Amino acid sequence: MPGERTVSTTGMPLLPASRRWLVRHGESAANAGGATFDPGDIPLSARGEAQARDLAHRLTEAPDLIVHSPFLRTYQTAAPTMVRYPDAPVVVWPIQEFTYLSPKRCAGTTAMQRRPMVADYWRRCDPAFVDGAGAESFSAFLSRVRALRARLQDAPEAFIVVFAHGQVMQALRLITAMPDTDDGTLMALFPSYDRDNPIANTQVIVLSGGGTGEWNVSV
Repeated sequence: MPGERTVSTTGMPLLPASRRWLVRHGESAANAGGATFDPGDIPLSARGEAQARDLAHRLTEAPDLIVHSPFLRTYQTAAPTMVRYPDAPVVVWPIQEFTYLSPKRCAGTTAMQRRPMVADYWRRCDPAFVDGAGAESFSAFLSRVRALRARLQDAPEAFIVVFAHGQVMQALRLITAMPDTDDGTLMALFPSYDRDNPIANTQVIVLSGGGTGEWNVSV
């Protein structure tokens, strides 16, 4: 499993101790308990917007590259950093959150209301299963995360800040720690790993050592 987690004092400047940062988006409307429709269009809450501004204020060195997913909440989280460092290149990578339940089936529901569907999905433990239109399999999700890992390792930029999603970051940590593990085993491990190693909104995961499995967590 990933190495020991370290937590900085809240409010202290975030300094680039490593070359790759992954930042979970700020609190979203769904995180705050609201009903949602399209997974890609979920906005930040007012608290999430404040978290994004605070993160940009604490980021005291310009990134060589800013990355965000196609989903609105990562763009909104990245926006204050983009304003603070307007010369930093900005790109969109296919690192959107894992949508494993069909959006059509879940339209207008809250996270609380989706809990039975979530439990059924993970209980099935079939990495090839697709719940319906707009959903993807766990194996397809892992393929995207492995591609992200390779891209981060190969990128020439010295300091990259990636505005991403909680499950993407969890999967990246897990496959970095267990690179030769098959998808079925990773899927069986994932729910408990995600539960036992929570990633807060705007928390930073630092990928150090070029992706060799050394991880630090700071807030």
